Amino acid sequence: MPDNVEKCRVCEKKPLSKNEIGLNKKLVHRELKEFFCIACLADYFEISVDDLMEKIEEFKQQGCTLFE
Repeated sequence: MPDNVEKCRVCEKKPLSKNEIGLNKKLVHRELKEFFCIACLADYFEISVDDLMEKIEEFKQQGCTLFE
């Protein structure tokens, strides 16, 4: 795995998916350089992973290009 693969800033899970990176940029800050995996992002916002998965689907349906 290449060294430039994004990893979670908390648990160091890697690689992060395009959807995980997109969710960080959409919910935290567009110019982020370090990212949370979806589980750590859910902990950060104190919501469930399922809630975040639903948000990803909503953003996709809205045509947001941050998601695959």
